[in-house]
Amino acid sequence: MKKEFQLFICLLIVSGILTLSGCVDDSPDMPDVTQSELQNDVLYQVSTIDALLEGLYDGQLSMGELKEQGDLGLGTFDALDGEMIVIDGEVYQMKTDGYAYSVDDTVTTPFAAVTDFETDESIVLKEPSHSSEVALLIWELLPSKNLMYAIRIDGTFEHMKVRSVPVQEEPYPLLVDVIADEQAVFELEDVEGSIVGFWLPYYVEGINVPGYHFHFIDTGREKGGHVLEYVIRNGTIYIDQTAGFELVLPESAEFMNGDISRDKGDELHTVEKDDK
Repeated sequence: MKKEFQLFICLLIVSGILTLSGCVDDSPDMPDVTQSELQNDVLYQVSTIDALLEGLYDGQLSMGELKEQGDLGLGTFDALDGEMIVIDGEVYQMKTDGYAYSVDDTVTTPFAAVTDFETDESIVLKEPSHSSEVALLIWELLPSKNLMYAIRIDGTFEHMKVRSVPVQEEPYPLLVDVIADEQAVFELEDVEGSIVGFWLPYYVEGINVPGYHFHFIDTGREKGGHVLEYVIRNGTIYIDQTAGFELVLPESAEFMNGDISRDKGDELHTVEKDDK
């Protein structure tokens, strides 16, 4: 991007940065974290989920630039060409053929979120658990429902249900219509791999996805997609408490002139949860 409009929101008191709240209270569920450590813990995001729902799919930031901002995250690609997973500092593109591909640094994204992942808490899973049970377990362990958390789950999965979407042509349809008409769903059995993503609080609605948003990739970096449902046999959950948030908005004509103000709550639920 030639120009960037950056909105930086930090949940700690940082000189020169907009303050939303005070320091995080000590909690037995998370180790003590110093203020300087939390100041460096930032979720970096390109554009907003409402813009993506509205069909604003033109790439805004290159993969090379995105990787400078974090080593774990998710998103999509220019023209909505598949699901993005960022893991261990590498970017992969899950296409509708069900396979993952390495991505050149020049490829761009219309929407993505990444962070430099550092584990604050880990949970070992020794018994088979459905995705709904894992979600409840993580929810109960979060020390605050008002902060942001990056999450990675490494394990062996009895069942993994994922989806991807195909590249779109202009004029772009709404994302909810793409999901309804064109998404490809895949069911993987007995697969080892990693789930990456975020749990975000309610107040991000319209900016990102409140609650859980996960993508998956197997250990061979060959298959994956947007997570719809899974059963994990055993594994480990890693949680990174994130205190800062940086939002980079596009300055494209489509974004500047587009109407993204309408309520998209029902569409977001369909896009994120409904596998049709």
